Amino acid sequence: MNDNTKPQGEAEPSQGEANATPNGYEARVQAKKARFLDRAEAAKSESASTYAKARGMAAVIPFGQPVHVGHHSERADRSFRDKIHRTFGKAFAALDKAEHYAQKAAAVGTGGISSDDPAALAKLKAELAALEQAQETMKAANKLIRANKTPETRAGALVALGYSEGDAARLLGENVNRNMGYPSYKLSNNNANMARIRLRIAELEKRQARGDVEQVGKGFTYREDAAENRVMFVFEGKPAENVRAVLKRHAFKWSPSRGAWVRQLTNSGIWRQERCARNWRRCHERSNRPGVQRHRTRFDDCGPG
Repeated sequence: MNDNTKPQGEAEPSQGEANATPNGYEARVQAKKARFLDRAEAAKSESASTYAKARGMAAVIPFGQPVHVGHHSERADRSFRDKIHRTFGKAFAALDKAEHYAQKAAAVGTGGISSDDPAALAKLKAELAALEQAQETMKAANKLIRANKTPETRAGALVALGYSEGDAARLLGENVNRNMGYPSYKLSNNNANMARIRLRIAELEKRQARGDVEQVGKGFTYREDAAENRVMFVFEGKPAENVRAVLKRHAFKWSPSRGAWVRQLTNSGIWRQERCARNWRRCHERSNRPGVQRHRTRFDDCGPG
């Protein structure tokens, strides 16, 4: 049996879905892919022009002509040949760069359903429904194969279930375990995928129910933006170097478009921001106590404010 036989219900997205107007996240993904493709094309063009330049330089030297050792031209000749070699090297490096960006462009959008996508919850629920339907179909197909004892009745039962004659024939062939039907590992893997998606759905629903959060601290504002799927620190000015070091240590990155230090809105992201803010507050409290000398902590000095 071909284990890649697709259960009924695992249909590809319809043409209407594929051509639907992209939301903001999908538009950003498409723009990112276009940027990588533009960089790949520019690097490829640079490689071609640099290679042509190197070929033109090499054509100046007659084929097979050696360096005239001891001649007054030896030094200049060797220098020119080294320059040809370096120019070829630049051409090949630019070609590698083009391939690098082409691979990055091909990988954009292939990582599954991102939590940054505003439609992530709906897409995950649709994916879960398709997996549940596929699971029931695989179980029903295996049950029919066990219940029917002849190849003809088995094939007829599978066709009645919705399989084509070709898919039914492939399903009735022996698999790697010398059994007919879907192997147990396919059902187990599908079950694991369903459990994983249910956990993601529960996490996203909990996060959306939490809503947006905004807390004002001494010298900074903390926000949780459910629509952007980001936790962020906004400072009144550029934070000190030690504050930036703390933010980077906790995986916050500067976002010029938002004017804030951000990371993805996850349980880890919320915990990390609480860690930063709590220690900044404690440090300020200690430094403002009369007679208490301000001292450094593992989170550096008191940070913003």
